[in-house]
Amino acid sequence: MGLMRCLVAAFLLLLGLSTGQRVVTVQKGPLYRTEGSHVTLWCKVSGYQGPAEQNFQWSIYLPSAPEREVQIVSTVDDSFSYAIYTQRVRSRGIYVERVQGDAVLLHITELQKQDAGVYECHTPNTDERYFGSYSAKTNLSVIADTLSASMAPQVLTHAEGEAVELTCEVSKSTAQHTHLSVGWYRLQGSGEHHAEEVLTLSKDFVLRPGPSYARRFLVGDVRLNKVGNTTYKLSIGGLEPSDRGQLYCEATEWIEDPDETWKDISRKQTGRTSLAVTSQGRDLSVDIAAAESSLSEGDTLQLNCVVGAQKSSSRHFQVLWLLNGVEMARVDPHGVLIWEDKYGERAKLGQLRAFKHSNTVYVLTIYEVGLKDNGTYRCSVSEVKTPGDFHSIQTNLSSGIQVDVKPIERRMRLSVSTSTPQVMAGDALILLCEVQGATSPVSVRWWHLPPQHPGPRVLVATMEQDGTLSLGSTYQDGRTRGSLRLEKGSSGTFTLVIPNTLDEGDGGRYGCKVTEWSRGQRWTEEGETAVTVNSMGLGLHAMLRSRIATVRYGQSFELVCQVSASYTFEEVPLSVGWLFQPSPPSGYHKLVWVFHNGTVVWGTAQPHFQGKAQLTKADTSFRLRIPNAAAADEGTYQCEVEVWRRNSPPLGQPAATTRSNAVGIKVVLPESKLLVATEESSVEVPSGADAAIECRIGFAQNNSQFAVTWYLLPTSPRDATPLQIVRADYSSRLEYGAEFSFPAQKSRFLSQRVSSNVFWLRILSANAGDQGRYYCVVEEWLWLVDGWYKLGEGASGMTTLEFKLPERQLQLEKTNRSISAREGEEVTLHCLLQGARQPTARLSAMWFRGEESGRIRPLLTLHRDGAIEYPQESLAGRLYLRRPTAGNFSLTLRSVEEGDAGVYHCQLQEWQQQSEGEDWVLQASARSGYTQLTTIPPESTASSRICSSPPLLNFILYLPLVLILLLVLAVVCWCFKFRKSKNGNITGDPLMELQGDEGVKKT
Repeated sequence: MGLMRCLVAAFLLLLGLSTGQRVVTVQKGPLYRTEGSHVTLWCKVSGYQGPAEQNFQWSIYLPSAPEREVQIVSTVDDSFSYAIYTQRVRSRGIYVERVQGDAVLLHITELQKQDAGVYECHTPNTDERYFGSYSAKTNLSVIADTLSASMAPQVLTHAEGEAVELTCEVSKSTAQHTHLSVGWYRLQGSGEHHAEEVLTLSKDFVLRPGPSYARRFLVGDVRLNKVGNTTYKLSIGGLEPSDRGQLYCEATEWIEDPDETWKDISRKQTGRTSLAVTSQGRDLSVDIAAAESSLSEGDTLQLNCVVGAQKSSSRHFQVLWLLNGVEMARVDPHGVLIWEDKYGERAKLGQLRAFKHSNTVYVLTIYEVGLKDNGTYRCSVSEVKTPGDFHSIQTNLSSGIQVDVKPIERRMRLSVSTSTPQVMAGDALILLCEVQGATSPVSVRWWHLPPQHPGPRVLVATMEQDGTLSLGSTYQDGRTRGSLRLEKGSSGTFTLVIPNTLDEGDGGRYGCKVTEWSRGQRWTEEGETAVTVNSMGLGLHAMLRSRIATVRYGQSFELVCQVSASYTFEEVPLSVGWLFQPSPPSGYHKLVWVFHNGTVVWGTAQPHFQGKAQLTKADTSFRLRIPNAAAADEGTYQCEVEVWRRNSPPLGQPAATTRSNAVGIKVVLPESKLLVATEESSVEVPSGADAAIECRIGFAQNNSQFAVTWYLLPTSPRDATPLQIVRADYSSRLEYGAEFSFPAQKSRFLSQRVSSNVFWLRILSANAGDQGRYYCVVEEWLWLVDGWYKLGEGASGMTTLEFKLPERQLQLEKTNRSISAREGEEVTLHCLLQGARQPTARLSAMWFRGEESGRIRPLLTLHRDGAIEYPQESLAGRLYLRRPTAGNFSLTLRSVEEGDAGVYHCQLQEWQQQSEGEDWVLQASARSGYTQLTTIPPESTASSRICSSPPLLNFILYLPLVLILLLVLAVVCWCFKFRKSKNGNITGDPLMELQGDEGVKKT
């Protein structure tokens, strides 16, 4: 349970932190500090909103009143402090140091006993809402300073090479666990403030020597030993004159804070012991001399270091050469030379040399001095007991000798110019660098700074003193700018030629840097010049024009593309492409491309132009001539011009491209002269007879072909849309409309061409559903070289189809009905003949359905010979004509659908044959009343709901299987347990019987 609470608390903490809540953190306590010490406490805030610089307020809760807040100091309110702290805050005894905007340090310069308590760091709210922590606390305890360090002050005098020992007493009685560090320090003079570390025993019990005593510590001449609990002894063997001064001991007490860092809480120093080291009385003098101390650049400087000492041949010296106090080289007693790094490089080049001439004379030579060799030279001589000994007996430094190197007067002058200040891309750049006054060979370095690119300068080419030429990495490929040339003329002029500029980027500033070398010195002069490289697209323009914009079919037209630019096209590779966008617009296609070398490449999108279009060129004028214009030539034309850099092979992308204005060409086809007869007419035929609708052409072109489309405009509703019956195109191919695409309709409506200018629409066995107004639309087509073109069209007048009613009417039930049927059910629509009919007559029947659009559609036809015809084949399987009696022509509609709703009626016709072999004649007809059929959606039953829900259906199907499986498992388990119980009874009886007979008992 506890673990779960911890996990929940940790999750809430992470959730809070992740949402950006304020968190104030203070130095972890408890902290122990000694009275009188300088104390710091840190505090910081994170997850805050508002300004980056947060404010802090420090308070204390004293042990005498742990619930009472005593305000100490604030970064925002000068009057925040309580009276007991006001004076210390004003005198900077307590103050806040801002480390950064959201972190501070509280300083207490001299800790007092009453400063012990719980310190609280509070940050005023700058967030939009309070969320998180706004303060944090830490505990500070003030303990007594029990550290003490003492050493009896002494004045000691020892001879060089002797040993000295100093003792320091250090003790502490702090109740907390603390560590001590003890160190010895030396002050060179009485007024010296910077103490030099001799040797320290750290709080981690590690001995650490000072830099000046590291070598002697390693060889054991400087040691520190702990004698007893409180005594520390420093031993220095082989005293040197440099050891003289004032020595003291310093002890520091350290405590480990809760954050595992160590803090010094007390530091004590002892009195000082004065140590004097007397020399052994050896005389050692050092002098330095120069053959010449005032030199010019390129002269040779020789310095001699002379050592004066008695019995010098048996003594060992180490010599250091110094320039301005910095070591240049050293020569050990064996004469081995060691150079400092930067002087070692010059020595390898033969510019410096140092050697031991004798045991008392040492020589430093600088060949071809430069300005950097100016300064004060000294030599330092140290005497050692034996060669290889790191401990010097005595050291002496020579006086300084000032060496003054004067610069050689410059005589070289430089001027940079160009003979091509402004060129076109592809033209050559010629740059001149004229050098005057040079008396020695020079090296030349050309650089380039492109326009509007303040980056590093790009190296173009370099010519060394010996004439060696090297190119910059950008200019090494001769295929881009050609082969660069850098030549030196007899008059000291260096010419740089860039044969083929790339683009505007080759413009900008070009600089020439010349360096003259003489006697190891060099002088540099630099100059620059500016050039402009214009783009090939500057002023590049193409204008397309045509003398005529509208041409007749078969006429020729010409397009002229005039190219111009602000430069000449001499030796400029140029190609021209012709673009074409047909009408109506569908995007430009590449028509033909003429390259600079005369190569012609035709596009594939408009192949009819190839072999027809004619291309010519005259200077910068390019012409496209289209003879015998056809309709396919109508559209918009453009020309596109590409240019490459002058004097360069036209490879890759062109240097510039431009496209001309668009010019539209309209090809006018021959005018249509089609006239179609527009007189209104009517045709009356008996029901069931054939009908013919005429479409007559009054006038047209002699060689025209015609496409005829027949339309029917139903009688109702008034705003009915014409229905396309059939279209016969100019090649006599038939295309039926959607309403007449059924086989029964196709077999009844035929389009025929009776003569060159007369077309008929024949309607076989016309019935009442065919009533309406008919008309034709004639299209005139003409073959024009490359295809058929429609010249025009015309519509005929309306022809009304009417039916001649017989004199006698059959008696049909005229009652109008309204019935409803549920979808999926069966419904019967009645059509009953009343009264008697001729015994030799035959009857035909037709059923119709009226739709909301007003269109009356035939559903079924019963011919007089008993054959049944379905105009809509999709209904053949659901329509059934019931004839329980001779006069009953009722229609049964199976499996009613939503689209079956409408108004139904039937029409009967009586036919009579006058004599054998003659045609049947219509004697009488009649139309029934109307029946309004309304469809009702199917009723939702339990079974339908189950079947319409796959999850429920699966549940019902698989539930019995699951139950049966569980039942079988239960029976198997029961049988298994029953057999096991039965076996136990069988084996148990003999056992009990044996026990009864022989007295054997279970154990």
